[in-house]
Amino acid sequence: MAVFNLLLVVFPFFCLSITSLAADTIRVNQSIRDGESETLISASGTFELGFFSPELSSNRYIGIWYKKISPKKVVWVANRNNPINDTNGELLLAEQGNLILMNATKGTVWSTNSPSLATNPTAQLLDTGNLLVQGNGNGNVVWQSFDYPTDTFLPGMKLGINLVTGMNRKLTTWTSINDPSLGDYTFEIDPDGLPEIFLENDSKMVYRTGYWNGLTFSGVIFLGPNNPVFTADFVSNEEEIYFKYELKNKSVLYRMGVTPDGTIERFICDDPARGWRPYFNVMLDTCDQYKICGAYGSCNIKNSPVCSCMKGFVPKDPNDWETADWSHGCVRKVPLTCERGEDFLEYPGIKLPETRKAWYDRTIDLKQCKNRCLRNCSCTAYANLDVRDGGSGCILWLDELIDIREYEENGQTIYVRMAASEI
Repeated sequence: MAVFNLLLVVFPFFCLSITSLAADTIRVNQSIRDGESETLISASGTFELGFFSPELSSNRYIGIWYKKISPKKVVWVANRNNPINDTNGELLLAEQGNLILMNATKGTVWSTNSPSLATNPTAQLLDTGNLLVQGNGNGNVVWQSFDYPTDTFLPGMKLGINLVTGMNRKLTTWTSINDPSLGDYTFEIDPDGLPEIFLENDSKMVYRTGYWNGLTFSGVIFLGPNNPVFTADFVSNEEEIYFKYELKNKSVLYRMGVTPDGTIERFICDDPARGWRPYFNVMLDTCDQYKICGAYGSCNIKNSPVCSCMKGFVPKDPNDWETADWSHGCVRKVPLTCERGEDFLEYPGIKLPETRKAWYDRTIDLKQCKNRCLRNCSCTAYANLDVRDGGSGCILWLDELIDIREYEENGQTIYVRMAASEI
């Protein structure tokens, strides 16, 4: 599958030292016109906003890209589904604080359409890559591009859901490298059960990060506190659920994105002579493919074949397993009966199963978690919710265990319920 192709073609990117006298702000009734090659440039010259055409396309779009890096990498597009077919476009800041993109006939192609009104509004391009519309210079933000990502996840940007307003900040791929319209892949947080980030292809699950265990996502082991480039933060409360990251060294340029073929990629630029370099791509190998081994199957990239059944389980369809089709997964040798004597087998060093149908409690310990699972005939496994300080909290799986992989280090431990004769 293309989505798991790690042989990324890295073009020769160069960090260029470019200076400009262009402003980073426009005010009421000021505009940026395409034919005049007008742009906004952030204060330190990191980002630029203006009109552009993708390679091999004559369509015109308003976008934001890295000013100091060549060739151009666009990180945000306004009118991605409504291109302008000539160079007569104009981006105007209207009196009440709406940005309006007009074509040659003054027809509206795109607008921020903000429900909030602003007094003496300004539109400013920040050094974070965020385009901000605010009123009267008092920090009253009425609209920002970070709330409407395209295919790129920048430092300081929230990826997630505002549960009060319903706003869902998610990545959606370009249709192709020459067409920024909405593509087939989305990268977003699913709030069901324990929230996780999922990559989907036209609503079909492709990859999941695992839930947040206090230090990192259980399936993205490099995000922990020892990461030298950035700090990661995950927030989940009654008002919002989101993930964000901040760079430790502000002189480093860093971006994460999803390509039109569904590849999740990360790039870093810390040396003008070296340019963009790939940095620890999220999806590493075949075992990251969602549910590749089916229910109660475990994936280990060092094994051949990579899939095997967990202890006490056998292939549901042995003939399919012989042909490397593991999708039907595994079944128990001895079914559970919810009678006395059932206990748990310990599996350390894994990416915990999907948690969309899991139950959790942050207040109880692992012993209480085990007892809670034993008392529930539907409970198939349990684990600590938080791995910090020796572990705390409780997760109960109330369905089949799906999408498990094994790690040599930094994985978590799960306790799987078994019949008495299998212990």
